[in-house]
Amino acid sequence: MADRPDDHPRGPGPRLGPGVAVGIDEAMIRTLVHAFYGRVREDGVLGPIFDGAIGEAWDAHLAKLCDFWSSVMLATGRFQGRPMQAHNRLPGIRTGHFGRWLALFEVTARDVCPPAAATLFIERSRMIGRSLELGLAVSRGELPPPNTRA
Repeated sequence: MADRPDDHPRGPGPRLGPGVAVGIDEAMIRTLVHAFYGRVREDGVLGPIFDGAIGEAWDAHLAKLCDFWSSVMLATGRFQGRPMQAHNRLPGIRTGHFGRWLALFEVTARDVCPPAAATLFIERSRMIGRSLELGLAVSRGELPPPNTRA
């Protein structure tokens, strides 16, 4: 059983995620997630998509996203969802939305995180975004978009 929030609940002893080395902790993840999705909700393109999908369940959604990023960055294993399936149920999400989502995430990460942590969050978000973008395109029978982002 885990003694600290950043201990991995499986295996012998703690398993440190990549974020530990650059100072990422649960508080930073929470700050980033809440700041980012606050901006998403205000965005004229992304806001209506997210509000339509999430409705009144924003608190639960934000908690789930904190668990997701905790699992990605700190290897806590708390997130047990299936992002591809969740996003695939939303026909309003198009490949063009990913660039906007990533740009907003990058600005937010740079605004609220120290440089090394922001860089790691951005690198991981690009990999995750690209994976979702490709997976959605393939599942919808579309040509995968070219990888135009650095």
